[in-house]
Amino acid sequence: MENKSVFDRIFMTSFLFICIAFVTGIAVLYCLLMGKIHYIGLLIVIAVILFLLFVFKIYQLLKNKKRKIVFFTIAIFAVGLASIPPIYKGYSNQLATVNGDVDIYEYMPFSNNSKIASLSETPSLAIKDSLPKIDGATALYPLYSAIVQATYPEKNYDLHNSEVMVSTTPDAYTKLFEGEVDMIFVAAPSKSQLKRAELLGLELQLTPVGREAFVFFVNNKNNIDGLSTEQLKGIYSGEITNWKDVGGENDAIRAFQRPEDSGSQSALQSFMGEKQVMEAPTENIASGMGGIISQVAQYKNFKNAIGYTFRFYSTEMVQNKKIKLLEIEGVAPTKENIRNDSYPIASVIYIVTAGTENPNVEKLINWVLSSQGQELVEKAGYVPVEE
Repeated sequence: MENKSVFDRIFMTSFLFICIAFVTGIAVLYCLLMGKIHYIGLLIVIAVILFLLFVFKIYQLLKNKKRKIVFFTIAIFAVGLASIPPIYKGYSNQLATVNGDVDIYEYMPFSNNSKIASLSETPSLAIKDSLPKIDGATALYPLYSAIVQATYPEKNYDLHNSEVMVSTTPDAYTKLFEGEVDMIFVAAPSKSQLKRAELLGLELQLTPVGREAFVFFVNNKNNIDGLSTEQLKGIYSGEITNWKDVGGENDAIRAFQRPEDSGSQSALQSFMGEKQVMEAPTENIASGMGGIISQVAQYKNFKNAIGYTFRFYSTEMVQNKKIKLLEIEGVAPTKENIRNDSYPIASVIYIVTAGTENPNVEKLINWVLSSQGQELVEKAGYVPVEE
């Protein structure tokens, strides 16, 4: 009987181990695929505690009150430690961002209650057929959507599958290179995008149609209201790592960056000039069945964070009251200061083409550069390319 009892216990222990290991393995795999790796430690700790609890029960090792107190004290402490990553991640997810807060559908052409600008007079251009296919940066969608509403026939322009789409700057350049669109509204191409165009035998034509400010921003609780260009370059080259070095509190700087080839990342690289941009902070995200990859972390509004974007996107589209735009060299990034060239980091808005055969592309570009087109650029919230 004694041998049978021992055998039964060993069998039950092995069976429990296999069951708990199997369930935990499935849960861990799910977390890996869904990018929730911050839960993995907690899952493993809970699995180990459950296994030990069942084993102690089987072998009657917790009859002693003192043992129970020690076991559950250790268990609670272990769960508490393992809970720190998911709690921190939950806190991080609650922080305001400058990416993802925009309801882009509010800027669709010909939609009800649309926020896009319009002219007070009848546009001098009306394109009825052979509509140029357009894509562009999210930050510029309000502009080219307004242009479309002024010059294209009224109908539904699906954001992802129509003559007028909106995607990220890298995707817009890719579609242009592959001949899926005729023109894109974007910031200047990055070095890698220029190289890719050259390898494809494409000659990019960049037509300036407006101006915008490239802005840096911080949490509104940060006591820094402005920085010099040299201080910003020091921060993004990694030479300056603490806010106290630029007149702030004694706190490490979290200098966020955007993905490579995005419009704002290209603008940062242009701003940095000869200075090398430091390696970006990263976070683990899911990449489907491909597993976990490392990607540039999206900006999170930590008190010690700094990020960058374009003025209109941050002030008009996102309207995030929890961040503040920094003055650069004592100059605020306002439309007036962009217009009078006193703001030192102005950015040009381009229409980029790559040899399209659509006969209406040139007509549309010329109209955007006309007095009516430039008036619409102004009304859309940007600064005309020429006054």
